[in-house]
Amino acid sequence: MAVTESAPMAPTTAYAGILRRQSMRESAARTYARSLPIVPVRARGLTIEGADGRRYLDCLSGAGTLALGHNHPAVLEAIKKVIDSGAPLHVLDLATPVKDAFITELFETLPRHFADQARVQFCGPAGTDAVEAALKLVRTATGRSGILTFTGAYHGMTAGALAVSGGAPDVRVTRLPYPQDYRSPFGVGGERGVDLAARWTESLLDDPKGGVLPPAGMILEPVQGEGGVIPGPDSWMRRMREITAARSIPLIADEVQTGVGRTGAFWAVEHSGIVPDVMVLSKAIGGSLPLAVIVYRSELDVWDPGAHAGTFRGNQLAMAAGAATLAYVRENRLAERAATLGARIIGRLQGLAADHPSIGDVRGRGLMIGLEIVDREAGDPTATEPPPADAARATAVQRECLARGLIVELGGRHSSVVRLLPPLTLTDEQAEAVLDRLADALSAAERVRNHPHETRPQP
Repeated sequence: MAVTESAPMAPTTAYAGILRRQSMRESAARTYARSLPIVPVRARGLTIEGADGRRYLDCLSGAGTLALGHNHPAVLEAIKKVIDSGAPLHVLDLATPVKDAFITELFETLPRHFADQARVQFCGPAGTDAVEAALKLVRTATGRSGILTFTGAYHGMTAGALAVSGGAPDVRVTRLPYPQDYRSPFGVGGERGVDLAARWTESLLDDPKGGVLPPAGMILEPVQGEGGVIPGPDSWMRRMREITAARSIPLIADEVQTGVGRTGAFWAVEHSGIVPDVMVLSKAIGGSLPLAVIVYRSELDVWDPGAHAGTFRGNQLAMAAGAATLAYVRENRLAERAATLGARIIGRLQGLAADHPSIGDVRGRGLMIGLEIVDREAGDPTATEPPPADAARATAVQRECLARGLIVELGGRHSSVVRLLPPLTLTDEQAEAVLDRLADALSAAERVRNHPHETRPQP
C-alpha cells in the first residue's frame, strides 16, 4: 500500500530532532512513521502521550496487538513477576513453568474438540513466521505443494507469506475470490455471492483442466484486515470448510489480527462454528510482546525434529504477558463486550454516513471496523456499482484525525479504508470521544476537498 509522509504538526525542537534523525537514518520502507509523525513517550490504555505533550486516542493498538491497550496492569504485573523471579528470559524451545502456563491458558480458550487433539509449534516472533510454519506444515503432511488463497489477502512480509497474500505471484498459489457485499467480484453480494464464490472454488478444484496444483492447504482470514476490513460471511466459511474437508485439503485460519476477542468471539472462526486444521496466531497472544505460534490437528504433526525452528521462539516475557492477556480477556468476557460495543459503534458510523457522502460503506465485526472512503463526484450516479475509492480523501481523514488527537490506520485494496482497532478495554465514554473526533475529521476533510485553498487551523 502506498504511504505518503506527513509533516509533523507544530513540532517542538526536541521531538522534531528525533523525527528528523529517524527520516535520515531509517529505511525508506518504514510505514506508520510516515503517516503518524509523533514520538510516543508514555502510554496507558487507549491513550498515548507524545514528546510534544499532546495526548492521542490510539485506535491502531499496535496493528491489533494491544488487546488490553497500552501497559495494562495485568500485563505489567506478569512481566515484572518473571523478571523478579530470576527465571531465564531466553531458553530456545525448552520447557519452563512460564511456557507451560501459557500453553495451558491458550488451550483453555480454543474450541474444546480442537484443543483436545491439538499440537502447538512456537515459531519466530512475528505472525509472518507462523504463516511460513503453517505452509511448511501442510506441505510436509500432505506431500503436495499447491496452496489456495484469496484475493485481497494479507499474511505477512516474508517470501512464502507474501506469495499467499494479494500481490505477489507464485506458480504454486491459486487465488480464489473472497466474497463481499460492497464490491462483490461477482456483481452481487449476500448469499448469492457466497454461492457463486463456493461454486467457483469447487469448479476450479474439480476441473481436470483447471490448472491447479494439488493443494496442500487453503489459507484464509475470517476477516480480511489489510484487505479492507471485510468479514468473511459465516455461510461462506462453512462452505470452505466443507469443500476442503471433502477433498482432504487442510484448512488454515489466519487469526493473527482477528484473534483474542477482537471480532466479538474469542477466535473469529467461532462465529461460523467451523474448526480449521491449523490456526495461525500472533499479535495479541503476546500481550504486546513478540510471540507467534501455530496450533494444529495432531494428525498433521509429521515433522522431523528441527524441521521448523527459530532462535527467539522461547520469549518468556512474551509468554507471561500473553498468558495474562488471554486470561484477562476470557475471565472478563471482553469478546462479548467487543461484540456489543462494536455493533453500537458500527451503527453510529452508519448514521454518520447519511451526513458524510465520502463514506461509501461501513463494515466490520466486533472492534475491527472500517469505513470505505469514496469519491461520489467521480462516480456515475446512475450506475449500480459503488463510487470509486478515494485514497486521497482517506489520507486527509487520517491526517485530520491525527490533528484532533485520534490515531487511525488506512487499509484496503486502494488504501481508502479508515480502520479502527481500539483496545477491547474501550469504555463507552472513550468510544464517544473517538466517534466525535472522527466525525469532526470527516467534516474537515470534506471541507478541504471542496475548498482546497482554505487554510486548516493548527491544533
